[in-house]
Amino acid sequence: MGRYVVRRLLQMIPVFIGATLLIFLMVNVMGDPIAGLCGERQCDPATAARLEQEFGLDKPVWQQYVTYMGNVFTGDFGTAFNGQEVTELMATAFPVTVRLTLIAILFEIVIGVTLGVVTGLRRGRPVDTGVLLLTLVVISVPTFVTGLLLQLLLGVKWGWIRPSVSSEAPFDELILPGLVLASVSLAYVTRLTRTSIAENRRSDYVRTAIAKGLPRRRVVVRHLLRNSLIPVVTFIGADIGFLMGGAIVTERIFNIHGVGYQLYQGILRQNTQTVVGFVTVLVLVFLVANLVVDLLYAVLDPRIRYV
Repeated sequence: MGRYVVRRLLQMIPVFIGATLLIFLMVNVMGDPIAGLCGERQCDPATAARLEQEFGLDKPVWQQYVTYMGNVFTGDFGTAFNGQEVTELMATAFPVTVRLTLIAILFEIVIGVTLGVVTGLRRGRPVDTGVLLLTLVVISVPTFVTGLLLQLLLGVKWGWIRPSVSSEAPFDELILPGLVLASVSLAYVTRLTRTSIAENRRSDYVRTAIAKGLPRRRVVVRHLLRNSLIPVVTFIGADIGFLMGGAIVTERIFNIHGVGYQLYQGILRQNTQTVVGFVTVLVLVFLVANLVVDLLYAVLDPRIRYV
């Protein structure tokens, strides 16, 4: 196991460099950041040259990338064009998005897996058909429609919640945004769990456990569910990064100043330092989440061994 972890960590290095290089190149060709600094009026040549020199934009792109990566390994993600350190923006944005993502993942695990198990054990029955139709509707409706509709009904019309989240963004105010963020993934987790449960239910090890006279609850929890969760864990592990990076719509609807909000502002203002810095951390989140998922395989299925 130890050698496998070391090998995976070494494999992350070229993936991390390739992903950050691609993002760096894409961000640098999306527009002229100096024009975004000057607003509607065009910068005079002297001011533009001074700003380019100040932010290192007068150097070749490859040299900018090498300098940036060297600073990243020392914990310096650069300075935004408004003079604020990118690490300061991260310190305020990431805790909010992490709380939002935790709530979304909790909804996926509790509701998604539970509905998947229930429908998988009752395949073809009315409850199975009803849940399948419900998940199909959730998948079909865009997230921004779901968010705006729930915000209008629960926040504006009925007054059950605050229409927008406060600047502190406590857990209780993030419950509805977390449900909106998790809605589509929750539907996929339900369907994935249902399919996996229904297929493994006919396996030999389940029939053997039943033939031994084991209680139904133990057969489902210890044998059937444990082996059926492998594809679900794979999906949820990959979904962690997608939820953190894809929360732009949800955070805009509920006025949450998290990672999605900062990325939106960075793209809107062509603030390359902010965008590249946040995306770099999200790449690390993806890589670590995939490593944890691979290690969880051995926990769920003892037949899997890493050497």
